[in-house]
Amino acid sequence: MKIKVGDNVRVITGSNKGKEGKVLKVLRKENKVVIDGVNIVKKHLKPNRTNETGGILEVEAPVHISNVVVASKKETKKEVKKEDKKETKVKKTSKKKEEKESK
Repeated sequence: MKIKVGDNVRVITGSNKGKEGKVLKVLRKENKVVIDGVNIVKKHLKPNRTNETGGILEVEAPVHISNVVVASKKETKKEVKKEDKKETKVKKTSKKKEEKESK
């Protein structure tokens, strides 16, 4: 598994598509991860000694690892230009991105 606790990840499929968060827990045997603020479900608790009132809690449920990708800050493609026998890496942006920035 390439995803570890503390990584920032983005959900790529499912009802939580596009949401980002930090990995709180990795469940290796089940191939799932728990992400902060993503896939929130309501859990009903009976009153007991530790929780005397009981009630409904909102808890993060695990998401399958195949539905998650590590979120990187730089999401542009890189292009290598050769000038004067030197290779330099240049960020390559799409035309749509350039049009949005110019407006």
